[in-house]
Amino acid sequence: MNRTSARLAAIAPSATLAVDAKAKALQAAGEDVIGFGAGEPDFPTPAHIVDAAAAACSDPKNHRYTPAGGLPELKSAIAAKTARDSGYEVQPSQVLVTNGGKHAVFTAFAALCDPGDEVICPAPYWTTYPEAITLADGVPVVIDTDEASEFKVTVEQLEAARTPRTKVLLFVSPDNPSGSVYTPAEVEAIGRWAVEHGVWVVTDEIYEHLTYGDHVFSSMPTLVPELAEQCVIVNGVAKTYAMTGWRVGWMVGPGDLIAAATNFQSHSTSNVNNVAQRATIAALEGGLDDVVMMREAFSRRATTMHSMLSAIPGVSCLEPQGAFYCFPDLRGLLGRDLRGRSAATTLELADLVLSEAKVAFVPGEAFGAPGYGRFSFALGDDQLVEGIRRIADLVAG
Repeated sequence: MNRTSARLAAIAPSATLAVDAKAKALQAAGEDVIGFGAGEPDFPTPAHIVDAAAAACSDPKNHRYTPAGGLPELKSAIAAKTARDSGYEVQPSQVLVTNGGKHAVFTAFAALCDPGDEVICPAPYWTTYPEAITLADGVPVVIDTDEASEFKVTVEQLEAARTPRTKVLLFVSPDNPSGSVYTPAEVEAIGRWAVEHGVWVVTDEIYEHLTYGDHVFSSMPTLVPELAEQCVIVNGVAKTYAMTGWRVGWMVGPGDLIAAATNFQSHSTSNVNNVAQRATIAALEGGLDDVVMMREAFSRRATTMHSMLSAIPGVSCLEPQGAFYCFPDLRGLLGRDLRGRSAATTLELADLVLSEAKVAFVPGEAFGAPGYGRFSFALGDDQLVEGIRRIADLVAG
């Protein structure tokens, strides 16, 4: 008899966290490692949010259990923020506050999937999505995309993948890991396809405020109001407000689904940390000035990283449209002599680059896209330049 359940034994480790942990272990051992692995802003949480949390610590009402679905004040703030930023009107009763965006993703699929239900999952995908689908007894149906399509799935591909078992489409824009952003017309077309065929949409909007150039964020249920009764939005404060460690996310969806998800959460985690919830209220009600500053920095870094990666012989790269990642095609580096070593896969290449250049990135295998690699530009400008320069020097010999 196995000591652990088959359900948990089948979970793949988070490759992004594994790369970050390996880089940090080398740093702790005294190595000068530059990490492009972790998907978190390098900025501190804005001061007014921290101040709100400090004040909340001293208030005894935050020392007690609160409603499992979230503080009423926070649910109202999330509803107001959704209307402000997305143009999508919802009621606080349609909101569930979760322990980070990742927990919202897991809970959404737990609420929607019965055994054997199929979830269309375009690749490249964030490494957690297939695991969350599988843990909910769903079946991930992967659709491949590539740089030529700007890593966007088409309605024709969706229709080709649809079967009688199709229950959900996972939709992400701006996208992690590819950095692509769907146009409003593309978002609307996909939403209308979902309505026509009765397919639920789980849309991850956590990078909504991080778009660059002429690219804009579009919320699918705003463009396709008929989708509202079969759509779940997952979001959180981690990326927009540099609050990855505070662990506050949320789901927005039809009232009956949110009620079921809230009941589930009441038996699994109860309420999210009250101090973090109070900090989130301050974040959502405090304006977007800090967000604008961070987006400007990310936009500058995106341009720098894209330019430097594209200049490396054998590398091609889509210019980032959103989020804070470059996702270059590295297949031109496979099989090449790199200081007496070579790599047959991007898994091997990532290990080689970490060993020889002391630079960490996440190989595309983690995202269902072997041959590519994810490079976060959520780090200081000088480190960014130095890290890509090291890779260029390694390739040049």
